[in-house]
Amino acid sequence: MLMYKLNDGQVIPEIGFGTYKLNGRKGVQSIVSAINNGYRMLDTAYNYENEGAVGRAISESGIDRDKLVVTSKLPGRYYASDDAIAALQESLYRAHLDYFDLYLLHWPNPKRGMYVEAWQALIDAQKFGLVKSIGVCNFLPEHLNKLKQETGILPTINQIELHPYFNQADMRKFDKDNGIITMDWSPLGRASSVLKNPVLIELSKKYNKSVGQIILRWEHQLGTVPIPKSSSPIRQVENLSIFDFEISNTDMDKINSLTKSDGRNKDQDPAVYEEF
Repeated sequence: MLMYKLNDGQVIPEIGFGTYKLNGRKGVQSIVSAINNGYRMLDTAYNYENEGAVGRAISESGIDRDKLVVTSKLPGRYYASDDAIAALQESLYRAHLDYFDLYLLHWPNPKRGMYVEAWQALIDAQKFGLVKSIGVCNFLPEHLNKLKQETGILPTINQIELHPYFNQADMRKFDKDNGIITMDWSPLGRASSVLKNPVLIELSKKYNKSVGQIILRWEHQLGTVPIPKSSSPIRQVENLSIFDFEISNTDMDKINSLTKSDGRNKDQDPAVYEEF
């Protein structure tokens, strides 16, 4: 598996494993399975309430900690500086980890206007050694420009909703132009309808791959980092097996044509949506 180099010099795998809703003992087993099947980047968040399960899975996997990239996220209710550092430390205690490789602001929550303060707290946390790299989720160009203007430091990662019905072409271009890696949450679409799309089914037959593999390969060729989630060991392996074929430019265009202006799964527009 190749690695992407972040704008601060750290490297991360070109595909990760999402852990949303993988909680408790079953969650631990699924995450251990993912690690054993070859995933080396794990994505969690304070609001997923499973940082403990992720930490336990790392411990049980037998893989050295320094071989893994572990991501977590700060929820909007802790964007005040002092609250942010305490919440980050609490997340590390839950996970039984000394540091996170990536730590992200979960949403900009622009109406509250606290994301710059929270970003400064992450800059401080990086200096303290609590995190290796810092980034954001769901930030729009105006939010990113304000971070640069106020702090002089841009995120390494912008994790955004991205799937065939919402390909985020403009946001991807902005990220790339500013040296930010785009990471994809909900890379296969939350709705199962995308897996039944006739265009994608046709391509899966053409390339002799599953629809999921077609989508993840498309995202890889876009230059983004998908983080699919699956509790099935068979599907976990399948989702990693996307590096032995290439989608033609014509077929990439076919997939890109599926995008919709209203393609978000839950209408979570970062310009107005807020999450705490």
